[in-house]
Amino acid sequence: MAGQSGGPWGGGGNSGGGSGGNKDGGQNGNGQNGGERGGKRPGASQMPEIDELMRKGQDQLRVLMGGRGGGGTNGAGGGDGGPQITRGMVILGLLVAVGIWLFASFYTVKPEERAVELFLGEYHRTTGSGPHLAPWPFITYEKVVVTSERSEDIGVGARGSEAGLMLTGDENIVDIDFQVVWNINDPAMLLFNLRDPRATIRAVSESGMREIIAQSQLSPILNRDRGIIASRLEELIQLTLDSYESGVNVIRVNFDKADPPQSVIDAFREVQAAEQQRDRLEKLADAYAARILAEARGQAAQTLEEAEGYRARVVNEAEGEASRFSAVLGEYTKAPEVTRKRLYLEAMEDVLGDMDKIILDQNGSGGAQGVVPYLPLNELRKNSEGQ
Repeated sequence: MAGQSGGPWGGGGNSGGGSGGNKDGGQNGNGQNGGERGGKRPGASQMPEIDELMRKGQDQLRVLMGGRGGGGTNGAGGGDGGPQITRGMVILGLLVAVGIWLFASFYTVKPEERAVELFLGEYHRTTGSGPHLAPWPFITYEKVVVTSERSEDIGVGARGSEAGLMLTGDENIVDIDFQVVWNINDPAMLLFNLRDPRATIRAVSESGMREIIAQSQLSPILNRDRGIIASRLEELIQLTLDSYESGVNVIRVNFDKADPPQSVIDAFREVQAAEQQRDRLEKLADAYAARILAEARGQAAQTLEEAEGYRARVVNEAEGEASRFSAVLGEYTKAPEVTRKRLYLEAMEDVLGDMDKIILDQNGSGGAQGVVPYLPLNELRKNSEGQ
C-alpha cells in the first residue's frame, strides 16, 4: 500500500525507494523498473542507456584495434580514449598494399591477343602472349585480339538504301551488297590512329566501291566483272588504310550481289530485253550487209576481169588485123590483081560462109548444065550433112 501511494508510476514516495530500485536494477528487471519508475518522468532513463551503448561500442573497437577495453558504467574506462596502431597492423597494411599493387601490375596475354603498354599515357611497347609486368600506375596496358577475322557488311539487308545504291559510268543505278573481311596487324596503330576502326573501314570501303563503279559499265558489273571489281576494291581499301597508318589488314572482299534498284527492277529487265533484241537485230543486219557487200565486191571484180579480158582481146585482134593488113599491103604492092581477087574471095567467104546456098555455074544458054530444074538441092544437102 505504501508503494502504491507514491504516485501514478508505481514508485516509492521517498528518494530511498528510488535509489534502492537503481541499485537492484542490474540484477533484477523488476527492481530496475520499479526504481526507474519511482518518482521520475517517462524517458528520463533513455539518455544513460544510449551513453552506455556508445561506451561499449568504443571498448569493442579498441579491442579490435589492439587496445584494451574500458570498464565501468560511469564512463571511466581504461586506455587513452582512442584506437591504438600496432606494428602488426602496419605490416598487414603493407602486405595488403603490395598484394593490390602486384595484382594491378601483373597481367597475362592470350595467344590470340597482343597488349599495348602505355608509360604515363605514351606508347611504350607491344607485348606478345604470356605473363608480363607493367608497374602500376606508371605503366598501363590494353589488350587487343589480333587473330580473329572481323567483317563489315555494306548494303546487306538494306535493299534500296543509300549505302548500296551507286551510279555507274553509263549513268545507271545499281544496288550492290559486299563484305569486307579484315583483322589487325598492328594494335598500336589501331589504338592511336583510329578513333572508330569499324566506321573508318566502312567509310573507306564504300568510297572505294563507289569510285570503281563510277568507272565501270552496268552490264559488266552484273555479269562478268565481279571478280575483277572485288580484287580492285581490296587493293584500293588496303592502300587507303595504309596511308592512314591504321594497322588494319584487309583479308578479302566478298562481292555478294549486284542488282538494279528494287523499285525499278521490272522496267530495268524490260530495258535489258530491248537492248538484247537490238543487239540481235544489229548482228543480223551486219551479217546481211557483209554478205551483200561480199557479193557486190565479187561481181565488181568479175566485171573488171571481163572488161580487162575484152580490152586485151580487142587490142590483140586490132593488132592482128593491122599486122595482116600490112602483110596484105605488101603482097598487093607486088601483085595487085591477084591480091584484089584473093581479097574479094575472102570477103565473100566471110559474108556467105554461114548461108545455106548453092551456087551453080551458068553456061552460055543461061541454064545449069546437067542439073534438073526441080531438084531440091538444099534439102539434099541438109540430109547429107545430117548423115
